[in-house]
Amino acid sequence: MSAAKAFLLDMDGVLVRGRQAVPGAQEFIARLIETRTPFLVITNNPLYTPRDLSHRLATEGVIIPEENLFTSAMATAQFLASQRPNGTAFVIGESGLTHALHHAGYTLSNKNPEYVVLGETNSYNIDQITQAIRLVAAGARFIATNPDPIGPSEHGITPACGAMAALVERATGVKPYFIGKPNPLMMRRALATLGAHSESTIMVGDRMDTDVVAGMEAGMETILVLTGVTRQEEVERYPYRPTRILPSVAAIQVG
Repeated sequence: MSAAKAFLLDMDGVLVRGRQAVPGAQEFIARLIETRTPFLVITNNPLYTPRDLSHRLATEGVIIPEENLFTSAMATAQFLASQRPNGTAFVIGESGLTHALHHAGYTLSNKNPEYVVLGETNSYNIDQITQAIRLVAAGARFIATNPDPIGPSEHGITPACGAMAALVERATGVKPYFIGKPNPLMMRRALATLGAHSESTIMVGDRMDTDVVAGMEAGMETILVLTGVTRQEEVERYPYRPTRILPSVAAIQVG
């Protein structure tokens, strides 16, 4: 593995598990900051603004400056701004998504919007989903922040963006364009935000089907850590492999 000049890090399963920090995660982040190694923590979770997410992580024992956080909501807003600057969108989501779209120059509207943008929310509303279906059927372009079908909660799994997107697709026959991992677009947006090149950046994740494949397709070296979803014996099931497999981020050498 070549010496890395930058890192892209998944969040859940890499730095935190549930509401607990992964052992050694804070020390790893501290080493990155101390050595001035560029890094971004990237997440498919579009619920929170970087400031809110930074605060949430701090309460879980991982101190990450908000400028080092990159969400699928931010990638979605950047994509829309590059396609149709200062456009309009009907949005289903929380402040992380609406704030990113406003910051990118978008106006939120339910009157003939150019896009329907589906994100995550703490409580999906059937009336909003119905309105999204009608707008997509009428010709609005359909964007979804991430393809994850379920998410965790204190009471068990909950339907997430991918599941709701499937509902809208089934009702309209229109497939959404997913921005988040494993779309390499998410990785390239993160690289551009970081000002780094794929050849000198390492993607660190806990999932073979999102983190590793997205990093590989974006031209990066990859590290699979075994603190999240994927177990080592499962790696051989995939037609691609990570560059390295490590027990956790605590084992990654920096500087």
